[in-house]
Amino acid sequence: MLAGAIERLGREALVFAVLRALTLVGGVAALFVVPLRAEHELHFLPLLAGFVLYKAALLALLLKWAERSREIFFATLAADLAVVFLLVWFTGGGESHFYLLFYPLVALNAYYFGPGIGVFAAAAASGLLAAANWLVVPAAPWAHVAARAAILGLLALALGHVAVRERRARARVEQLNREMEAAMARLARAEQLAAVGRLSAKMAHEVRNPLGAINLNVDMLGDIVRQCPGPAMSEAHDLISDIHTEIRALAELTDEYLVAARLSRLRLEKEPLNDLVIEAVGLLRPVAARQGVAIELDLDDVLPALASDGAMLRQAVRNLLKNSLEILPHGGRIVVSTRCAGDQAVITVADSGPGVPPEAAAHLFEPFFTTKARGTGLGLPIVQQIARQHGGEVTWANRPGGGAEFTIRLPLRGGSDD
Repeated sequence: MLAGAIERLGREALVFAVLRALTLVGGVAALFVVPLRAEHELHFLPLLAGFVLYKAALLALLLKWAERSREIFFATLAADLAVVFLLVWFTGGGESHFYLLFYPLVALNAYYFGPGIGVFAAAAASGLLAAANWLVVPAAPWAHVAARAAILGLLALALGHVAVRERRARARVEQLNREMEAAMARLARAEQLAAVGRLSAKMAHEVRNPLGAINLNVDMLGDIVRQCPGPAMSEAHDLISDIHTEIRALAELTDEYLVAARLSRLRLEKEPLNDLVIEAVGLLRPVAARQGVAIELDLDDVLPALASDGAMLRQAVRNLLKNSLEILPHGGRIVVSTRCAGDQAVITVADSGPGVPPEAAAHLFEPFFTTKARGTGLGLPIVQQIARQHGGEVTWANRPGGGAEFTIRLPLRGGSDD
């Protein structure tokens, strides 16, 4: 329990508490060797007992409410100043050397709290020093008291200013360290993804040729099956159709890996954006029809022609449509729209699916992250890369009425060749 409280208290607060306690403990301990004025000798034991109880209560408060240590320290500042005041009063007032305890006390609070509280502590200490000098006869020269008060103020301002500068510098260093750690993590992740990407592209390239040969042999087998009628051959024809379906799925996967690994530089040409969208939608309408999904178009007829790489943008729209179709296997609705928003052309693909789950939201555009059993995790990263190559961006949002909405924003001035 004690270790946990100390850990919650923090290193800076713990050091401050120890140094402040040592300041006062040293002063009280010195009373055993410094002669007291006769009228104060009776007060020595009550002062000592009160000091012990005060420090015990302070320690208990810090251990119980370690997270509120700053407020506790500020609230007990008056008690610390009062203890030093009593020490000065009991040992000669303005002539007492115990006034020196005000200096470390003011310095510690100025460093811990900053110049504002430091000056407040210096002003309070100066007032108490003046009170102790006034209560003791004969009083020390008031010029000496004023000089000590001025030095207390200067000490508070100087150390408070240094503390503020030091904390800002430390915070900046910590921020830079965090940014460097994040950058190193991103770099390591990027290197890992690059290595996986190169391996995936090589595997996809190696798989394409055998797939082509398998597809050709299955076509030849299909021709043979068609020439041999009969119930058994009908079943064989169904099996061949299933094989064709799986081969197409594998071919699409390998193509996606190769597209992700080999996105080329832009080849910009002026082309109506609506035509690109219509063509991309047309390629996937048969798939949507088989799944009972309605695809609706809402196109802006006055959208100007856009300098873009048509093949890439078709790929981006297809990927968004495929993403929506994969989460709508048994019916639903997809709306593909275009519009002009200031100096941007906007393409939106919205579906009536369940939307993006919270646990996947932060990873949507991470390569190879997927929630689908047969997904590659490259569809959305490819869309993002294409949008960025055109100088645009892709964003997403869950719609209030249900479903997800992905938006590609492209500058009307044209894309970048980077």
